[in-house]
Amino acid sequence: MLSRMARIAIIGGGSIGEALLSGLLRSGRQVKDLVVAEKSPDRVKYLSDTYSVLVTTVSDAVDTATYVIVAVKPADAGNVVGEIADAAAKVESDTAEQVFVSVVAGVTTSFYENKLPAGSPVIRVMPNAPVVVGGGVSALARGRFATADHLKEVSAIFDAVGGVLTVPESQLDAVTAVSGSGPAYFFLLVEALVDAGVGAGLTRSVATDLVVQTMAGSAAIATTLLLSNAAGATPRLIIVIVTILLVCLLCMLCFRLSSLIARTLGRTGNAVFSRLLGMLLAAYSVQFVLDGVAAVRTTSS
Repeated sequence: MLSRMARIAIIGGGSIGEALLSGLLRSGRQVKDLVVAEKSPDRVKYLSDTYSVLVTTVSDAVDTATYVIVAVKPADAGNVVGEIADAAAKVESDTAEQVFVSVVAGVTTSFYENKLPAGSPVIRVMPNAPVVVGGGVSALARGRFATADHLKEVSAIFDAVGGVLTVPESQLDAVTAVSGSGPAYFFLLVEALVDAGVGAGLTRSVATDLVVQTMAGSAAIATTLLLSNAAGATPRLIIVIVTILLVCLLCMLCFRLSSLIARTLGRTGNAVFSRLLGMLLAAYSVQFVLDGVAAVRTTSS
């Protein structure tokens, strides 16, 4: 458990740094226990005014911090880590151990370990874009000198901006591909569905509302069924369930349509004709749905 007295320094006040700051404050962390290092005058003013947090230099931020979170662009990592290393080397030996956390994409724990004071615990984190609204997921991987306790403490920090899980560092590239890049694919799907809705005659605002709510509801199903593994649920099982419901709906519509056609043709009294026509329409509808599912399975395999 992360100590309530632990001081956290966020090095870099960009979107991820601000998301962490905001999330930590929402979770009950006191602003006096947070400090941000940022060079841009505009960002310094914005963060200070918005969150009433101390924004200072890298050296001052690191000096009194228990946890140092590096949240800068990859191109700036080398210079910033050099500043952090210099500041960490000056920290009094009788102060609490410092834990270094990196959310910089593509920079390994060994890079930090080679630059920081010998034996420094380093934990590498791969968050994704939804952390900016507190709904992200972060994968953590520890370096050579980080312990299981360090991992638990850093997990508590990132709990403030979404879900947290642990993987070996060798898997972080795969994490980047799945959850790091994943939101872009969801938004691509949203865009395609909205455009399809507009093409079918809906207004863009109605289509957008339908698609966003559908995505939110589907995410809720995934959270409820898939993450809890309820009844052995899998994405394929959910596809089958939705398909069955769609087939049932189509069958009902087909039988209603067949009755309407029978009345139109003056065959109201012929129940056999109506039922046969309904069965024929239902069969074609079912086959259409099954062909669609088969196409999806072929594409995804």
